[in-house]
Amino acid sequence: MSTTVIKTSDLPEAFLEVHPHNLYLYCKSYAAGLRANTAHTKTRSDVRGGGKKPWAQKGGGRARAGSVRSPIFVGGGVAFGPKNNRNYDQKVNKKQKRLALMHALADLAANDKLLVVDSILVESGKTKDARAFVDGLGQRDVLVIKELIDDKTFLAFRNLKDAYLIEPNELNAYLAAAYHSVVIEKAVWDSIVSKES
Repeated sequence: MSTTVIKTSDLPEAFLEVHPHNLYLYCKSYAAGLRANTAHTKTRSDVRGGGKKPWAQKGGGRARAGSVRSPIFVGGGVAFGPKNNRNYDQKVNKKQKRLALMHALADLAANDKLLVVDSILVESGKTKDARAFVDGLGQRDVLVIKELIDDKTFLAFRNLKDAYLIEPNELNAYLAAAYHSVVIEKAVWDSIVSKES
């Protein structure tokens, strides 16, 4: 298996002209989409009870109060707490997504972390063989991009903590930026380059 390290000089000019802010915007949008959005508090109108006025309006020497479910009382509602109907989505258009991926790949190439191999195939389906493949690359953790994932290769890579196997349609700028290095099949790489050149 021959491994080619893609250098900046091997990239089309378009990859090198992308502003890094596109990658920032995409990663920000991607992370926002991962938010669980489960934090939720009740306002004074949502909390059970508090129908009766706690004490007379005048004559007690205390501040006037209309409900024990006011935010100033223990057990009362929350004044400006989080609500689970909030929309965290941040729009990133198609062109920005494409530019973000181009910059992420260019950044990997600049640091000698973009590797192209002829084929990624583990016919045995054994994790130890996938482990040997990853160790042979000499990288900390890798995003592995295979044109078409077969069952045996999927099983081999499934339990590796430092390797993540995907198909080209799953590739995005966030994943490319999150991993220390990217290993990609030659056919897939040629397809990416041909689209942008």
